[in-house]
Amino acid sequence: MRCPFCGHDDTQVKDSRPTEDNSAIRRRRSCPACGSRFTTFERVQIRDLVVVKKDGARMPFDREKLVRSLKIALRKRPADEEQIERIVNGIHRRLESLGENEVPSKYIGELVMDVLADLDKVAYVRYASVYRNFREAKDFEDFVGKLSDPRDR
Repeated sequence: MRCPFCGHDDTQVKDSRPTEDNSAIRRRRSCPACGSRFTTFERVQIRDLVVVKKDGARMPFDREKLVRSLKIALRKRPADEEQIERIVNGIHRRLESLGENEVPSKYIGELVMDVLADLDKVAYVRYASVYRNFREAKDFEDFVGKLSDPRDR
């Protein structure tokens, strides 16, 4: 494994353990060249998933893009890295269990919305504002109004 700090080709594994949900191996590594420490995750990949965008474009599923979008939605909210990792693992497993190689981006967005609706309402509204392309304050008002009235769901 190459060191992300200095680019040295040979790093040493200091500690390995399974993640909390046993979906990956977490490895703490050290670089003998610069002394930096970093963490890597090793996972089994069952199939290569392709995301089909609204415009028909196809892109490889990018786990890190999903992590980034969740981190943005959950910024300054009571959620930690491991919780985000569990959410991403759960969504990824659901996508793989579909048995399809191609998954519509809309389906992924709805999975994220479902998880955030149960986890944190503020993060849910943040994510929805981007996912549903809110243009003005009225869009927020309408969406939040539906949250507070369970008959509109």
